[in-house]
Amino acid sequence: MVQAYILIQTDVGRAHAVAETVSGFDGVLKAEDVTGPYDVIVRAQADTVDDLGRMVVARIQRVEGITRTLTCPVVHL
Repeated sequence: MVQAYILIQTDVGRAHAVAETVSGFDGVLKAEDVTGPYDVIVRAQADTVDDLGRMVVARIQRVEGITRTLTCPVVHL
């Protein structure tokens, strides 16, 4: 199982709607709107890194109002 934080920038005023939409996706553990350089932070999991990438590219990045994402995989050192 691979987990990651996905940092999302949105159009002005869209953070809450984006967080609500993304929170309903399979594999999304939590999605919250925040303040700072990013507007939404998502905690997600998938079986493989490839599955995680597909989730981000095929599902999350297609949500209306998202302008940029940054995926940060969780590592166990």
